[in-house]
Amino acid sequence: MADRITVIGWDGTPLTEAAGAALAAATLVAGAPYQLNALPVPAGAERIALGSVQLAARRIAEHRGAAVVVAEGDPGFFGVVRTLRRPEYGLELEVLPAVSSVAAAFARAGMPWEDAQVVSVHGGRLRRAANICRAHPKVAVLTAAGAGPSELALMLRGVHRTFVVCEGIGTPDEDVTVLTSDRVADHLWRDPNVVLVIGGNGPQAAAGEAAGWLAGRPVGFPGAERGWALPADAYAGAGRAGEGGGGPDALPAHVRALVLARLGAGPGDLVWAVGAGSGALAVEVARFGAAVVALEEDSSACARIAVNARRFGVEVETVHGSGPQALGGLPEPDAAVVESGGAEAVRAVLARRPERIVAVARTFAEAEEIRAAIAGAGYRTEGALLQSTPLQSTPAQPAPVRPAAARSGSFVPAPPRSAPSGPVLAREQAGPAAGLVLGAGTQTVLLWGEQGA
Repeated sequence: MADRITVIGWDGTPLTEAAGAALAAATLVAGAPYQLNALPVPAGAERIALGSVQLAARRIAEHRGAAVVVAEGDPGFFGVVRTLRRPEYGLELEVLPAVSSVAAAFARAGMPWEDAQVVSVHGGRLRRAANICRAHPKVAVLTAAGAGPSELALMLRGVHRTFVVCEGIGTPDEDVTVLTSDRVADHLWRDPNVVLVIGGNGPQAAAGEAAGWLAGRPVGFPGAERGWALPADAYAGAGRAGEGGGGPDALPAHVRALVLARLGAGPGDLVWAVGAGSGALAVEVARFGAAVVALEEDSSACARIAVNARRFGVEVETVHGSGPQALGGLPEPDAAVVESGGAEAVRAVLARRPERIVAVARTFAEAEEIRAAIAGAGYRTEGALLQSTPLQSTPAQPAPVRPAAARSGSFVPAPPRSAPSGPVLAREQAGPAAGLVLGAGTQTVLLWGEQGA
């Protein structure tokens, strides 16, 4: 192993005294070609062009002498330090960071960034990075060859964003360009670059709240709404089936809870909500950090989806339409929920091969058809009938007479009264007191499928 291994972060500014001394003493220097050409690498030092960090790490482990690895900005932030620290290489590092390229990019834009998402496209993650940009109003994207600003903009076509493209940041050829996303693909961009993607809905900070407290979260996080699977009346238009030709009622809260669990959606995922109605479920999926595309055939329901998304400070892309034709132009889904549309809609969704799918059936016959469609597409299929009956308060009244065998907490018939009929939860003490009555129950059939079984 090398006698001493120093990882130098370089942002284009003159090296610090410590970094300069480490470089001058090095007998092996690894870095990008432009870095090796720009820095005063000792004439007798072995040079390694840093293409594969793994190959460089193995060579450094075999080297005898002082080794230096030059990286961009802060090498501990989406940089080479993680790979070099792997146990199999046995390397002990001294890290001398510079300003990270992300920090420099936001500085050039004059923007705060503790509330920003930071993603890297390295390792074939361009689509997931694009989904983060769909779901969040402020994202820094660390690009790669073949996955730069143009490719990112094409992945986001139809989604309005502002791109701040920082090329060669910290070098004499630095250039910062601000464009709307529809114009980015018309340009040729130089590597390396950092892209800031700005725009969309975002939670509104409370008055006087000048800064956040948790990196990567909006100012004001966690906000007023702390729960999920919220009551239907938390959403505009929920429960207005048939109003103006609108979509179906919002799914009951307990049903939405199971749908969210089966979808398993999170940051980097894209979820289709087909037959989204008022958007209650679509908004809750978005609150988990996923990108959401809601398909709804009723225009007034589409407007309510937008209202609910703004209210909760999330981004939901709404598409007006129905059927396979409307699905054809949508980006690839990681998961999908079919709230209405039956087996035909399920089959159209399955043609795009999401990893997970959840569907609501209105009848048992429809449930069997949906189950056959999901299983026939090669998914592991399960389902459940969810039944729920709410407890409602009744006015104060004399305690009901209980049979001798009844125990505290058991259900016994209520005496005749004008209040809604139904079993009443008996109380231990007699006398005037409010009781609980079972309200109108609901039944919902859910089916879900997952690939890879």
